[in-house]
Amino acid sequence: MLFWKKKKDDEPEAASQPEVEAARPLEEPAPPRKGLLAKLRERLAQTHASLWDRAAALFRGGLKLDDESLEQLEEILLAADVGMMTTQHLVAGLRERARRFRDKDVPADWAMNTLKELILDELQHETSAPALAENPPTIVLVVGVNGVGKTTAIGKLAARYVREGMTVLLIAGDTFRAAAAEQLAIWAERAGCEIHSAQEGADPASVVYDGLAHARRLGAHMVIIDTAGRLHTKTHLMAELSKIRRVIERDSPGAPHETLLVQDASTGQTGLVQARVFTEATQVTGVVLTKLDGTAKGGVTIAIRRELGLPVKWMGVGEKLDDLELFDPEAFAAAIFNSP
Repeated sequence: MLFWKKKKDDEPEAASQPEVEAARPLEEPAPPRKGLLAKLRERLAQTHASLWDRAAALFRGGLKLDDESLEQLEEILLAADVGMMTTQHLVAGLRERARRFRDKDVPADWAMNTLKELILDELQHETSAPALAENPPTIVLVVGVNGVGKTTAIGKLAARYVREGMTVLLIAGDTFRAAAAEQLAIWAERAGCEIHSAQEGADPASVVYDGLAHARRLGAHMVIIDTAGRLHTKTHLMAELSKIRRVIERDSPGAPHETLLVQDASTGQTGLVQARVFTEATQVTGVVLTKLDGTAKGGVTIAIRRELGLPVKWMGVGEKLDDLELFDPEAFAAAIFNSP
């Protein structure tokens, strides 16, 4: 097995298994911080333009929510990558609440505020707080297709937990893709944590099994496991993921404590189709939304909750090591609707 360690090479291994103390848990998402809101407004500029600006133009001066205007609203939501199922749900909610106006025009401010409330209702349906094991280590299994930024997300997540005072071990369970372990090792060094890996082509479940044993020797608070994401061999991949889960469950009853699906925000509805493969095959508990930049239409975030039944737990808001944030529904909605 290959290990990258922070300690010097001549420093001896611990002779006995250390007692693991519980680390300080991460806090629930705080009220929107100015820095986070500013980042989101920059990253969601395209969503703001395609959703807020067009909806505001539609509602300007007030209008009756008839079939024609609601069809226009559907087109606006679909253009922002909200998805058909979620779009129909939001439009139906707006229509129902607008019954109070009977045959009168619906005020523009009311319509926009109601649409924002409906979107917030979707995003706040379940808590996005990360799960932590009562007795360390917390074991996090990370899944997703190749190319969605999974390795980067793992590195940023590790750095976040290291800053929280945790001892973190990464396990390189993607032994199929060339240089996957080497790339993860670079992120481990940046984050200030260790990595457990094996040679390319090794059995992923065996790598995970040995890695969990190493985590106990290390006294790790947090174990983050990378996995392969080659959808062109879907049957073999899902069998592999199932085997990894069985190994984790036998080693640590109740684990994995989180199974995070990494989702590329810029792929929109195509990404949702891919994501369904993983949600059907693994017990996904939440989503890490990556590549939330100027090219992404953030409406997919709303669709994830409605169409996949999953809360977004983390979001990437930049390229820096600390640009992974706990998902904040209020800040997200405020950025889309350009409100405080």
